[in-house]
Amino acid sequence: MWRFMHRVIMSRCDFSNLKFLNYGYVSLDPKCELLKLDESDELERYCLQLYNYTVSDVNLKGKDILEVGSGRGGGASYITRYYEPNSYVGLDLSKKLIRFCNKNYNLPGLSFIHGNAEKLPFDDMSFDAIVNIESSGSYSNMDKFLSEVYRVLRPGGYLLLADFRTIQGNELLRNQFKAAGLNIINEENIVKNILKATDLDYERRFKLINNKAPLYMKSLSKEFSSLKGTKRYELFDDGSLIYLRYILKKS
Repeated sequence: MWRFMHRVIMSRCDFSNLKFLNYGYVSLDPKCELLKLDESDELERYCLQLYNYTVSDVNLKGKDILEVGSGRGGGASYITRYYEPNSYVGLDLSKKLIRFCNKNYNLPGLSFIHGNAEKLPFDDMSFDAIVNIESSGSYSNMDKFLSEVYRVLRPGGYLLLADFRTIQGNELLRNQFKAAGLNIINEENIVKNILKATDLDYERRFKLINNKAPLYMKSLSKEFSSLKGTKRYELFDDGSLIYLRYILKKS
């Protein structure tokens, strides 16, 4: 259903200039230094901060990185420009999004290809790290995805994952990581950070939906964005859904 909603919204709403679709992230520590960004990145700061927080504890400089579920490519562009990996490949199931990314991003070492998360088109031990943000929840077979992650990661490689689950769903996820040979280095529930980001970014998202989405798509688009007042926002707020940031290492 989540994957279907994404396809419907992106095919019927004029969000052609968007680089991100994630919920965003804001630190709750008032002493935390504000992430320094180029002026061109400020508009989508909160979404970009989620990428930064997800990968920030692993050294990516000079490494070969794969993003599974790269979407509109904003995160791939950010990590390539700010973290200086040797190479960064964005993979997505949507051919339309891959065409968008290849048209709009031209950076050394950055490329985008069409592919399936459950059957990655890469040789064994091709990457030092895999980034996966708000994508895994739509996979039909999480075990297959994790098996593919293990296969294409080099020894000691990392899976950097951010996504939401129910509490029971997270228990299952932990078991799936263990079965796949991925050790949990860090697990953190950042749902409060996510909610704060959606609150601070509310006006931009609300105006974007009102201006770009057709009338019959406005309600669905707001639900997809988890704006305050939607059912999904309430599920985050009351703890029915948690939002997790994982650092996992190939054993």
